[in-house]
Amino acid sequence: MVKIIEGFRSDSICLRLSELIAAQTPGPLTIMEVCGGHTAALYRYGIQSFLPPAIRMVSGPGCPVCVSDVRFVDHVIALARLEDVIIATYGDLMRVPGSSSSLEREKAAGADIRTVWSALDATALAKEFPRRRVVFAAIGFETTIPGTAIAVLEAKRLGLDNLFVLSSHKIMPPAMSALIDSGAQIDAYLCPGHVSVVTGSSIYEPIAARYHKPCVISGFEPVDILLSILMIVRQAAEGRSGVEIQYTRAVKPEGNSRAQALIAEVFTPRDDHWRGLGIISQSGMALCDGLRQFDAERELTIEIEEPQATEGCICALILRGGKQPRDCPLYGNMCTPSTPAGACMVSSEGACASAFRYGAL
Repeated sequence: MVKIIEGFRSDSICLRLSELIAAQTPGPLTIMEVCGGHTAALYRYGIQSFLPPAIRMVSGPGCPVCVSDVRFVDHVIALARLEDVIIATYGDLMRVPGSSSSLEREKAAGADIRTVWSALDATALAKEFPRRRVVFAAIGFETTIPGTAIAVLEAKRLGLDNLFVLSSHKIMPPAMSALIDSGAQIDAYLCPGHVSVVTGSSIYEPIAARYHKPCVISGFEPVDILLSILMIVRQAAEGRSGVEIQYTRAVKPEGNSRAQALIAEVFTPRDDHWRGLGIISQSGMALCDGLRQFDAERELTIEIEEPQATEGCICALILRGGKQPRDCPLYGNMCTPSTPAGACMVSSEGACASAFRYGAL
């Protein structure tokens, strides 16, 4: 296994791919990655340093924690303040700033907030505490939606009436289209690997066809990413705009049909808020009407404060690819991974957190 990984991190292969990219790049290209794992890898391995000046890599809305709108964070915080509620959440969400607080602060003040490894852990909490209402703060793209679906179906099977899901689940293609429609300068997409394991490659075909943007589904090692960029460069040089899979060891064109069936059984698309992008049509996922008894948004009525942005934070612009982390006046000063002022500095997949961790000062 170690030898296999070493091959995907080979200096000589990376340098050769770098040479091919430089020789074949037809002109200026702005490539956006829309996966937090790719964002982290680009900074960790210094991928930009392997590329010619004509190629510019920009980060998009690929970090689930980052794109969860402040309204969602405020909603979870409001629920956490109820006496009989247990909040189950992934760890990264704890430190995301809301309008006036965070889950970390609420926990310190006495709220019952528990970090979990999976949505099924929330189902287990609901079973363990039948007289408490357990709310799972569900974030993530197509990669994590099937897990939430399984947890809901298990709660239904067990007859649990105290599990609720507050969904901030989102799907990627509508955001990719919205960015181009808004005028963002994007020549091609480096498409998410883990999302595509579930969805397959066909979800990107309308983007390639309608907007004439090359799309390549990439793995996460340096060789993966550089080879994917070379595939984009070759499409651009040949005047093509198709969908290609570099990450063939994990992604199949048809995706994972079982996971897709779970999503379709439990969730339905809806318009949703994205941090930095506003409301995007049919980009979020809500529990279907037949499972509404598990829907925290519909079943647990509560007042939520008016959303307020953090003054000076440009996370919204970074998520649109319009700015880099170092352009933010708070970056590395008032905003660090230990004291995040914006969502992009919280998760290891956030552009600001990755830039800070790997020295992009």
